[in-house]
Amino acid sequence: PMTTDPLLGRARSSSASAQLSSISRTLHTPSMAAREVVQASDAVAGAQRLLVVANRLPVSAFKGTAGDWKLQVSPGGLVSALTSVEGYNITWVGWPGQHMGENEDRESLTKALKEKNCVPVYLDKDTTDLYYNGYCNSVLWQLFHYIALPQETDISEAQTMQNEYDAYKQANESFMKAVMSVYREGDIVWVHDYHLMLLPAMLKEEMPEMKVGWFLHTPFPSSEICRTLPQRDDVLMGVLRADLVGFHTYDYARHFVSSCCRILGLEGTLDGIENAHMGTVTRVAVFPIGIDPDRWTNEADTPSVQARILEMKKQFSGRKVLLGVDRLDMVKGIPQKLLAFEKFLEDNPEWRDHVILVQIAIPSRKNVPEYQKLTSSVHEMAGRINGRFGSLTQNPIHFLDCSLDFPNLCALYAVTDVLVVSSLRDGMNLVAYEFVACQNKEYPGVLVLSEFAGAAQSLGAGAILVNPWNINELTNAIAYALKMGDSERQQRHRQNFMHVKVHTAQAWGETFISELHDTHIEAALRTVHIPPKLNAQEVLDAYRSSESRLFVMGYNATLTTSVSTHGIQHRQFDQIRTLTQVDPGVKSMLSAIASKPETAVLVVSGSERKSLESVFDGVRGSLWLAAENGIFVKPPNEEWTSVVKNLNLDWMESVQLVFDYFCERTPRSYVETRETAMVW
Repeated sequence: PMTTDPLLGRARSSSASAQLSSISRTLHTPSMAAREVVQASDAVAGAQRLLVVANRLPVSAFKGTAGDWKLQVSPGGLVSALTSVEGYNITWVGWPGQHMGENEDRESLTKALKEKNCVPVYLDKDTTDLYYNGYCNSVLWQLFHYIALPQETDISEAQTMQNEYDAYKQANESFMKAVMSVYREGDIVWVHDYHLMLLPAMLKEEMPEMKVGWFLHTPFPSSEICRTLPQRDDVLMGVLRADLVGFHTYDYARHFVSSCCRILGLEGTLDGIENAHMGTVTRVAVFPIGIDPDRWTNEADTPSVQARILEMKKQFSGRKVLLGVDRLDMVKGIPQKLLAFEKFLEDNPEWRDHVILVQIAIPSRKNVPEYQKLTSSVHEMAGRINGRFGSLTQNPIHFLDCSLDFPNLCALYAVTDVLVVSSLRDGMNLVAYEFVACQNKEYPGVLVLSEFAGAAQSLGAGAILVNPWNINELTNAIAYALKMGDSERQQRHRQNFMHVKVHTAQAWGETFISELHDTHIEAALRTVHIPPKLNAQEVLDAYRSSESRLFVMGYNATLTTSVSTHGIQHRQFDQIRTLTQVDPGVKSMLSAIASKPETAVLVVSGSERKSLESVFDGVRGSLWLAAENGIFVKPPNEEWTSVVKNLNLDWMESVQLVFDYFCERTPRSYVETRETAMVW
């Protein structure tokens, strides 16, 4: 059987996978010195350890009546996805949600968390505010959801962002130290989301052989949006140190590869991103997350939920139910949904007494002015629509500013005729998956899904895809869904349910970990073919035992000043000028070598004769220069000679036209004409 790569379609045979696993066991035999580790993670003998690093731990801590710490598991897709992954001892690393200094409370909380396989990262209040509320939510989250950064009109505003970024770095360093405190050789480290984009690089600096994966749970924007981030280089390079980078959809992965190519000047390959300067390849692949469908279907079949379903059916008797379940957020498209529903009621008066929209709007970031304004706006819209089309006995919109408990949410999904997801930008949106899992196969509901949600690429076959910015299109989709026949409903539901049933949260977690494992092994095998570093001792021994010596040296990047392309890749001319400078110390070393008896040095370069002679002017001894890749040679204290007689340069005019054509169409490129060569 063949397993196909989610992003690149690369097939790997099962025998090859087995071979990789065999090699892995050989490469990763633990041998590091013992460190302080989380003892509870060794419960399953022989299982490999997985360190899951996220901004928040999967538990919430609060004080009990006796003053001791109580821990409650937090709901979330990541928690449910990884708790069902088999064959690994999972240790969580993250912020516990509590600000505290080094005191007894902190020690007792750490001890309580340790029993749950959790390693806390303690951050002070100021750092948390600048790191989480500042750089994470006000900069990265907004940019990744295509909300432009505010224009700075004062120097203090620019300084504020710099302070937020400094706190972001400081927080990432704190996470790095927490990981290193429990890391053992052979562990897998899986870093999650935009809060920790610098962490992969920091971990690799500490332990280059560490297996590090990074996954983004939000959209990743196009390169035109990404390039507006002031700290774009550091953020992208931080992620690229991971062995495997994962995204929900192909679009997000493509945007990331494009950003690395256009902003960092790196090479996009079939495997991901190649960093030739570091000799690394970062795999980029797609892993669409799912849910645990059995949990939802089983809950929907329980007697208590079935009773609640009957109650709701009586409550909504004679009316079709439209449902929206969203966080009250600017990118969830709630205003667009309300406008479309208002237009539907306006265009279809016969439906006014036969349809109801239940909108669950879960409050978020209540203290942020923009969110307060959004809350007021949607409340005003719902009131206006109820005022236009409602009556004393019933209103067309039930707007709830709260979340529902699990049983009630299952029941509400089950009685819903049409779920409307109108996100303006969404990483995945698992509400659509939950709705599909709770549907009755004989009388399923219809999914109206925004094409800007990541789920559109997974559930697009069975959903009605819409552009939420087009109110007429969204209105027509609602009308079509309400009037859809049973046969089409069932067919669409089968398509969606099949995907939800197969692409579960557990499958997502297992696939990513397996791919990370194989990617790390492939990287190790790839380094075997890299030429080893020059053995200085062997050269010295050969030098001392020889009667005559010839050193053949390259010029660019061998003798020239060492520069990092990172940070100046978009200033090509500066880079070229820097690369053609030879440090005076290097010249004195060349003089010392070339002045030895029976010793000659040959410098080979593609540069022109004039520039090469100028650069090495003053170097003493037996120094030979070869210009334009050996066309011209200059022996010590002699003139240049050509090693090719009757050189034909008739080709240059036609090649000049080709180069000029591409130069006009390639930003920042230029043509350099030499005596016997042309360089684009």
